[in-house]
Formats: sequence, C-alpha cells, structure tokens
Amino acid sequence: MVPRTTPPARDLDGETKSRPTERGNKVAQDKTRKEMTPEQIQELDDLFIRARAALTVIEAYDQARVDRLCQAVAWAVANTTTFHRLVEMGIEESGLGDYASRMNKRMKIRGVLRDALRQPSVGIIAEEPEKGLVKYGKPAGIIGCIVPTTNPDLTPAGNAIYAIKARDAVIFSPHPRSRQTTFETVRLMRQALEAEGAPADILQCITRPSLLVSQELMRRADLIIATGGQALVRQAYSSGKPAYGVGAGNATEFLDETADIKTTALNCMLSKTSDFGSGCSADGNVLVPRSKYPEMLDALAEVGGYRASEAERAALDKVMWDAEGHRLADTVAISPQKLAEAAGFSIPEEAKFIFVEGDGIGNEHNFCKEKLTTLMAVHPYDGSFEDGVELALRLYEVGGKGHSCGIASNDDAHIDYFGRKMPVSRIMVNQPNSRANAGAFNNGMPMTSSMGCGTWGGNIISENVTLKHYMNTTWVSRKIPTDRPSDAELFGDFYDPALEPDGEAKPTDAAVTIN
Repeated sequence: MVPRTTPPARDLDGETKSRPTERGNKVAQDKTRKEMTPEQIQELDDLFIRARAALTVIEAYDQARVDRLCQAVAWAVANTTTFHRLVEMGIEESGLGDYASRMNKRMKIRGVLRDALRQPSVGIIAEEPEKGLVKYGKPAGIIGCIVPTTNPDLTPAGNAIYAIKARDAVIFSPHPRSRQTTFETVRLMRQALEAEGAPADILQCITRPSLLVSQELMRRADLIIATGGQALVRQAYSSGKPAYGVGAGNATEFLDETADIKTTALNCMLSKTSDFGSGCSADGNVLVPRSKYPEMLDALAEVGGYRASEAERAALDKVMWDAEGHRLADTVAISPQKLAEAAGFSIPEEAKFIFVEGDGIGNEHNFCKEKLTTLMAVHPYDGSFEDGVELALRLYEVGGKGHSCGIASNDDAHIDYFGRKMPVSRIMVNQPNSRANAGAFNNGMPMTSSMGCGTWGGNIISENVTLKHYMNTTWVSRKIPTDRPSDAELFGDFYDPALEPDGEAKPTDAAVTIN
C-alpha cells in the first residue's frame, strides 16, 4: 500500500466526497477528460479499441488454449533470470524494497499459476445434479488494473494469469514511480502471447500514467482491480464500475501463554523483513502476555531485531509520522539501517529490523498504527487471554480492521475464540503473516496479490481475490423433485395451525407450483 499523505476523509483530489450519482459520475468524467492531455485521451481510446478486438479472439479459446497461454506468460516473467532483472529494475526505479526478499515473489507467481491451472474456466465449470444446476464460465471483459509501486512486476503477472484464464483482456495502469518496470513486465508477457499466436493486446499498459488517466481507465473498464492507498480504492468504488479493492493493513501477531516464543519471533522476523516491510501483511505489532514479554523481546533480538531505546523510539516517531499522525512517505519500505539513519542514530549492519516497545493502543499512539517499513512495536497485555483479545480488538479499531492478523498458540480453544472475535478476513496460525495470508505452498489460502477486507475495510469481499472474481458465471437450472418442507418443519415452535384455517399454506404462483 501507498501511505496516506492527506487526511483519510479526503479523496484523491483532496475534496471530501460521497459516492457519486450517475449524473455526478458523468460530470466527473467530463472534467477528467478536459484535464487530460490529448495524447492521454488518444492512448486510452486506442487501448480500449485494441482490447475489445483482443477480447473477441480470446473468448473463443478452449480450456487447453487458455491454460497454455497462462503458462507462457507466467514463465516469461517468473523464471529466475528474468525476474532477477525485473526486481533490480523495480528497486532501482522506485527506491523501494529489498532485493533478496522481493525475489521470493516469483514463487507467488508460481502459486497463482498452480491455482489457475487447477480450476476450469471455459464452458461448464461446476455441476450440482441434486439441485439441477450447471454453471458456465464467461469472461468479465476488460479489466482495469491499478499497479502499486511496491509490486510493479508481481501484480501485473498475477492479474494477467487469472485474467487470461478467465478469457479477459487487461489494461494496466502503472505507478509513475515504477512505470518502466511495469512496462517491461507487460512487454515480456505480450511477447509470450505473440509467440503462441495469440493477440498481444490481451495485455496492454498505459504509457502516460497519471492520476487522471487511472480515474478515466476505471470509469471505462468493465471491472477494476485496485491495489494501492485508500484514496485510490475509494476512487475505484466511486467509478461507477464493479471493483475489487484492498483495505488498509496493520497486521498484528497475537501470542497466548502456549506460544512457542522462538518460533514466533522467527515468524515475525520473516513477515516484517519481507521486501522491507512494504506489504500490508508485514507484522507491525506483536501482542504478548506480560509473563512472556521479556522472553519475546530477547527472542526478537536473537533473530536479528534491533531494540530501540526510548530516545531512539521518539526519534523514529518524528521521521515516520507527521504532527497529525499521518504516515510520512520518505521512510516507507527502507532498510532498518536507513530508517535509523533518518532518525539520527545508527544500528549494526547485521540488524534485520527495528523493534520498539509500544507506548499504548489508541489513535494518539503512532506505534500501534500501520508502519509499512522495517519496524515493529511490541505490546504487553495483562490479565487473561480474553483480556488480551480485547486489547487486540482495540488495536484494530485504530487501523487495519478487516485485513489480517496472526495468532501464535497451541490451544485449539484459544484459536477458535480468536477466530470468532477478530474483525479480520484472514488469521494465520503459527505462520508468518506476510508469507502466508496471500497463499503459501504449505497452507490452503488461495494464491493472490490482492486481498479483500470485507465491509470492515470498505471492500465488497472478505477473501483473497482469485480466479472466480475475474469471471462471470451463467447458472442453468433444470427442474428437480419438489423440495418444500412443511410449515411445521420450517417454523418450528412458532407454527400454529389455528392461524391457518384452510390448512397449510399452498403456493399459488405458477412459477413455484410447476412440477
């Protein structure tokens, strides 16, 4: 995610807005087109013409054909040699990210490909004979994909695989700060399509990206997949088109008394250090029982954490948040050494991340908020396990509601309680959040680079965005034997036959009486 630099109540242009009406959306569109350059308008016009033409071709492909195309585009960018080049290019261009951990994201592309290949998308995709139902997969159309600066290569690749599998066309809008990397990623995938005799225009990329162009793309597309800051996601939902967005993250690891401290510390390190903590799923907070607190602090230090002093914590606060508590962009996704340097102190070269002792839970306490860099806060909790969960609930009221959290526990009853109480869409048990919640080869989470956060996070879905979200589905229904329970069965103790003087209610509508 991209950090906010403006108050969260304001939209992309800084004005407070509600969801527009159809007329309001047309006015906004006309305003945007007037402010775009003629070259930008012409490019979008051309992109959509070519995308529609490509769509008519790919929607006629059979399952074997689209599966092979998925493999072709995935290999074009996910082979180690090519992805190495793309990662280096992206880090150099944006100034964000860590080479070693970003290279691991090529495995995510493999995971998305695995999940895509294992599911049907052409013709009949599901049958339920007992219900008389047959479901057919259909393309969603032209997808407008907004690419974040932190994933200029992974996001286009993952979206392309699912889109091709669903027989869609995609127009990518790259982040200006990492556009060359996205251009190159899309170019390689287009090249792979051409080599297979398919239209390269199934995948296209805007070459003159801007905020206005992204807004116009979203208004024209059939479906939007938006990964980025909350202002961008709100704009996607305001476009008048169906959209999948991502809520704000603030991943927290919660420990109970049964947690394996050393293993949990290792998982926290793995999650926090992935791509310099740039992801919404990177552990930002750790909640620990008071009795385990000293042990956890020591364990975090043993796995490479630098424990900041109170003075250093105060210095970090000043370079990470402004006076109103909004996250400052200059210290996002940087190494712990650079983060310390920005705050005016130095740490050992071997340090992998910085951790501070939390100074409280609430909007007035910055260190319990989303950090988006190589720093985490550790907070003790007093009392029972249930008391700790209440503290976790308070933390998610500050930020990250709907996204993710983890629990370190060997108590199934605790895990069940946590699962029932926490207002998040995914909970990882004894796993590193950022390496697990978007899918891993050792868990059953669907592979993705986009994660819905439900109504808690202002999103329409509370699950990982995967193949089914890139498709339309046609349901074909045949008659089945009547499946109508008696009123006594339906209403239970509330059923009173005295209120039905003519006997049990009988359907009168022809649509429901047909046998």
